[in-house]
This record gives sequence, structure tokens and C-alpha cells, in this order.
Amino acid sequence: MSLLRRLFATVILALGAVFAPAQPAGTVKTGPAPAAATLIPLSENWQLTGDLPAHALLISLQGLANRGQPRLYLEYPKNWQWEIVHPLVGFLEKRHGLKFDRLGLNDTAAALARFGTRAKGVVVWDKAVRSSLIVAFTIAGVEDLVVVNEDQLALAAAQGLKPVVDLRGKFTGQPDHVIYQWAYDHYYARCSRDYYVVMGGEAGAVMQPGIADFGIQQSAFFTDLSANPKHPEELALLKRILGGQNPASIVLGWHSYAKDTEGQHTTLIGNYGLMMEGLHNLPNVSFTSQIALTPDFRFTNNHHVAPDANLQAGNKVYVCAVATDSMGIGSWTKPGRGRIPYTWQVLMNWVWMNPPALQFFYEDKSPNDYFIGGLSGPGYLYPKSIPADKFPALAAIGRKLMKQLDLRVLEIMDYSEGNRHVGNTDLPRELVDRYYAEYPDALGFINGYGTARTFDLRDGRPFLSYDYYLAIERPEDEAAADLEELMQLNPARPYFLLMHVRERNTIEKVANVIGRLSEPVEVVPLDVFLKLAASAKTYRTYHRQPSDPVNHNP
Repeated sequence: MSLLRRLFATVILALGAVFAPAQPAGTVKTGPAPAAATLIPLSENWQLTGDLPAHALLISLQGLANRGQPRLYLEYPKNWQWEIVHPLVGFLEKRHGLKFDRLGLNDTAAALARFGTRAKGVVVWDKAVRSSLIVAFTIAGVEDLVVVNEDQLALAAAQGLKPVVDLRGKFTGQPDHVIYQWAYDHYYARCSRDYYVVMGGEAGAVMQPGIADFGIQQSAFFTDLSANPKHPEELALLKRILGGQNPASIVLGWHSYAKDTEGQHTTLIGNYGLMMEGLHNLPNVSFTSQIALTPDFRFTNNHHVAPDANLQAGNKVYVCAVATDSMGIGSWTKPGRGRIPYTWQVLMNWVWMNPPALQFFYEDKSPNDYFIGGLSGPGYLYPKSIPADKFPALAAIGRKLMKQLDLRVLEIMDYSEGNRHVGNTDLPRELVDRYYAEYPDALGFINGYGTARTFDLRDGRPFLSYDYYLAIERPEDEAAADLEELMQLNPARPYFLLMHVRERNTIEKVANVIGRLSEPVEVVPLDVFLKLAASAKTYRTYHRQPSDPVNHNP
């Protein structure tokens, strides 16, 4: 690195240290796992007219019961999107010495008998108004109440829990922006400024509020407000909420599938310099966030090259497969892991949100599993949407987390101006400059989700984009034909083929696709891939151009 660039990087890092908090916003206090805790299994039915009322009661009770100490763990069904709920139980027992006392399926009566004293009463939601349940989650955290509907009042009364807030009939016929404005007027001032929960995802007759236990524990404000300009009243209130949160704080949950898009919602969060932690159905964070790493554990990655190593690429095709979207919702637990070199993106804020889960992944990795940071920094960020003056604070958190997690590569994704179907996902030169300056210890960077065109190489540190996106539904023979075509379209050797693997594709499928190729290829982990790409620049430097197409509704 030249002297001028080193000086520039030093200034940027110093500014980041000034504006960055000492730790990620809203981190919680951790300690050793308790000797014992209660476990309650949940059914597969998440219908509002089915088992959701029982689940909502248990989740709200969990948020209250786990204040100050992890006491209650909910065992979500095996078909839950976050697939390691069940393996994590065994890990907590074996590695952390925790013994679980298992109650019956959806056993609300036993749960209230055991933990009902942690509540001051109940908040009653209206079965006819779905949004009233989301408002009830806010009230539960602020007023220390358990969430019930009218059918569960007798159950709560048996434990001495009486209605404190009753929402029945209060919101009949009202639109969401009016409902949440009422909640804002009455409760937002008493809610956390470190967490806001968007209780989106499924809509209509289904809700999967897995993250609600943590939101209630932290007294967060809940809505499923839209970031879509087609809903101006909802958007205006959402902006007011986001603008009232602390700098570089956390937005938990996921956007509503019925109201706006992932691109719209995450872009808006970036406008305020906040961090998105996706998965509305991420379970048990009120429990796992309080459990420290075991004293003998250190985060250790499978590095294959030293930071200052120089590798020389051969006259061949190199393939690197990268899986994103959280290791816990992909193919980690499926057969085939370890068969080929494979790169996994780590959700870095889990170092404090979910320490035992990250310890599970780090200790369960095979020699062929390599970890990188993402997406775009701490949490899920769109860097083009983040104002320049808010970027250093987020980058400072990202650098700290990468060091703690022993990560040397950062993955970037930006859907603020398009996605893999429309617009573009490329980064302008000034933003690429910013990443090089803010992350001086990174071996390199990768960009996209689908394919993208941002490429660069500076001081031996490549900035590469995906050339291929392996969709879940893409058959092996067709994926192999796609890769064959890419190798023909890129005849110069070495050719560096970076492939994003959508999370539920198995490693076996990826290995089979590569095995079908007519030209021999070498599959390598990402750190090796970047070092090889630094040795032979057969890719063209490119950044987002002012004339590139833009779509703000990706």
C-alpha cells in the first residue's frame, strides 16, 4: 500500500473510531449457561385460527421469563426455516452443560404455572384484527404482560393474571397506519432505542413471530409498517420510527411479504444508518443471547493462506462456491458438507445475539468449510443507501466483528437500485474506495447475490463479483450447461468463476454440477481464490456507471 493510501486509511479509521459506539448497539450481558432450563416444544400450526394464539402466549412469556437469565427455550418444529433449533439443544446440553426440563407440546398451562409470576397481567389482542397482535407484542414488553386472546383469559386467570390492556374492538375497521400510530402515541416513548422489530414475513392468516421473544425482552417497538411509497401513511410513520432510533442500532425481523419488497425495506433502513438483522422467525434469541462462549473456545477460521502470501494462478478455471443467507437456514446440516471446499457467510452480529449458535458452527466445521463476513458489514446493509457520514460508524463495528470472528473477507450485497432480475447491483467507484479504506486488513471483497459486474484489484486485494447464481430449482444438468457456457464466454485462462449458491442447495448438488463439466476445474476456498485472482488479472476493472439502469422497487 502506498504511503498516501496508508495515510488516507488511517484518517478514515480514526474518524470511524470517533463516530462508532464502543460495541454493537444494544448488546446484552452474557454469562455461563445455567445448570437447568425449561424446554417447551411447539407445533407446526402457525395459523391465527390454529395454534398461533398458544405460540404467541408462550413467546411473550419467554421474553419476560428470560429477563436477567435464560430460563425458557422453545423447541420450534423440525420444518422451521432456521433449521438448527434442534441440533442446538444437544449442543447446549453437551458443550455448555445445560439440562433441559421438557414440558408438553404447546403446554401453556404448565408454562404459566412455572413463569406466570414474571408477568404483571395480560394484554388481550383482538382475534378479528391481525395487527392487534403485533401491537400487543409492544405492550407486552413495555408493561410486562403476557399476550392472550379472549379464549385464553380463563387460563391466565387461573394463575392470577388479569387483563391490564384490552385491545378487543379497539381497532375494528382501522387501517394499519392508524393502528400503529395509536401504539406509537401511547408506547413508543417507553420503548428501546437500540431495537425496533418489523414483524413481517408471512401475512394474512399466518404469522411466525420467532424474534418476538427478544423484542419483548428488550421492550422494542413492533409494527409491520410498509416501506413502499404506495403506502404513504405507513411509510411516513415508519420513517418517524427509524429516525427516532439510536445511531447504528438494530432493526430486527423482516419486511411484510404483503406490503413492500426486501429492497425497499432494507434501503430505507440504510438511509438512517441502521443495521438490519433479518429473519422474523429467528427463535430463542432472548435465551441464546445471554449464554457466553465456553471459556476454552476461540473463534478460529480455516485459513489456507497467510495475509501476505503470494500465490500464482495456473492456466485453468478456478471455481469458488459461496453460500449466504445464514448458515442456520441452509445446507449446513445436510449430507455432503466437507466434500468440496465451501465458503459460508457469517452473520457477524450473532457474536452477541447468538453466541452458542456461532460456537456450534465454528466447532462443527469441516476442514473444507471457510467463513467470511457479511452482508456488506455488520448485519444486512445496502451500502449505496447509507449516507457517507453514517458509513464509518457501521464499518468500525464491522472491522471489530471481523477481527473477533477471525474473518478476512467481506461479502457485499446491494439491492437498493436493482436485483438479479432488474436494475443493477454494482457499486460506484467512490463506494469501492470506501470499502478498501475502511477494511484495510481484508484479503479482498466479493459482491452481488446474483451476478454483478463490479471488479477491481488494489494492492493485491481483489474486489470480485459473482459470475453465477445457482438457484434452488435449477437442475444439475442445466446448471452444468450454464457453467460450460460461462467458461466458453470467458476463454482467457486463468478464469475465476465465483458462484453464489442459494442457501438450500446441498453441497452434494454443487459437487455433482462441477463433476459434470467437460473442462477440468479446481474448486478452492475463497481466500485461496482471491490470492490467485490477485496474481493474474484476467477480469476487467468496472464500477457502476451513471448511465446504468436503476430500479428502486427491486
